[in-house]
Amino acid sequence: MRSLALVAVVLFVSPVGEADLESRIAPLVKDHKGKVAVAVKHLKTGEEFYFSADTAMPTASLIKLPIMVETYWQAKDGKVKLDTKLTLAKDDKAPGSGILTPHFSEGATFPLKDAVRLMIVYSDNTATNLVLDQIGLPSTNTRMEKLGFKNTKINAKVFKPETRIDQEFGKKYGLGSTTAKEMIQLLELIDAGKVVSPEACKEMLAHLKACDDKEKMTRFLPVGTVVAHKTGSVNASKTDAGIIYTKSGPVALCVLTDANDDHRWVADNAAQVLIAKIAKEVHDHFSAKKE
Repeated sequence: MRSLALVAVVLFVSPVGEADLESRIAPLVKDHKGKVAVAVKHLKTGEEFYFSADTAMPTASLIKLPIMVETYWQAKDGKVKLDTKLTLAKDDKAPGSGILTPHFSEGATFPLKDAVRLMIVYSDNTATNLVLDQIGLPSTNTRMEKLGFKNTKINAKVFKPETRIDQEFGKKYGLGSTTAKEMIQLLELIDAGKVVSPEACKEMLAHLKACDDKEKMTRFLPVGTVVAHKTGSVNASKTDAGIIYTKSGPVALCVLTDANDDHRWVADNAAQVLIAKIAKEVHDHFSAKKE
């Protein structure tokens, strides 16, 4: 039944290439043991594919992408300065992903812009909290709401449950929520230079292109394929959203997973492999087309 529903969705959104995309992605989604949402859009031709793309799901660290957008926006508005020096304190150190906590000593200083880059490239949790200290926790949600992304929300600092805006939200989504469609719409704005400014978009894309997570979207892509993306991982959820630069042009892709049976923190986690396989199918589908 899921496969039939997927065909209906794809036929509705795109008259071009839909059967091929559906035939590539539907079996992967159907076989996965967990919840899956997928959104795909070729940013030049407009060809689209959606599955459960309007369903709000946990972001894990993918929410750091909207946080970056809000930081650059506040810099443009003069509310923060990207060259403001931040000082790392002992209490700032958060567990989990990143390099600040294990490798930097208390008292280390670096500009806000570097904290943003660490947040995106290494998904640094400590850097994320330092950025949130500068821009304020609710500001990202307000910005996303203004952009029309009502489901894209951050609820707390990383590993700081006492900072939760909404406890019930936190129990349901954890760090944050979004939909697959909202993520590719945000990426489309960044690709077009329509978020903050063209210059800010170039900087944000440079951060995303340097993402060091090789276990999800980039995993099965041909060597040398450029991808600007941000990932997220918690026990039950694995996420990735980004732009794959194919021979026919840039393609925005978001895959969200939740309630996964496989909770293993290994490279071959089933949700990570699923994201990688979907990205490979999307890449191959659009790379076969003429620019």
